[in-house]
Amino acid sequence: TPGGGSAVANIDGGSRGNPGPAAYGVRIERDDGSIVELKEAFGVATNNVAEYRGLLAALTWATRHGIERLLVRSDSLLLVKQMSGEYRVKHPGLQPLWTEARNLVRNLRDVRFEHVRRELNRDADRLANEAMDATAVSTRPLS
Repeated sequence: TPGGGSAVANIDGGSRGNPGPAAYGVRIERDDGSIVELKEAFGVATNNVAEYRGLLAALTWATRHGIERLLVRSDSLLLVKQMSGEYRVKHPGLQPLWTEARNLVRNLRDVRFEHVRRELNRDADRLANEAMDATAVSTRPLS
């Protein structure tokens, strides 16, 4: 597929317990209308770490697919403010994830961040929960 183009990525992350079993969900819509869904459970983490893992998945996908303009929508105000440079990243667990995200952003021509209400982020939330549910089932001890 030719490079270029734009996409909108709705990202979400969550953990059951905070920290607890965590996962992210990403729903990307390309400018041609095609949809890409990404989801992964990755062990124990906080909600904020899970949100950043979703962001990294979206940015990595966009880089690999030659996307030039990406709008990232998240219901995490913290992530949006940190990535926009309005808030400093003080938490040591988030600093390396933020740095990695900033480096990935440089691969794209234009990345914007938008805070959306949770109800406008249902697809990403569903994907994160699907990933958490799948892991919960597979790690249940046999009686």
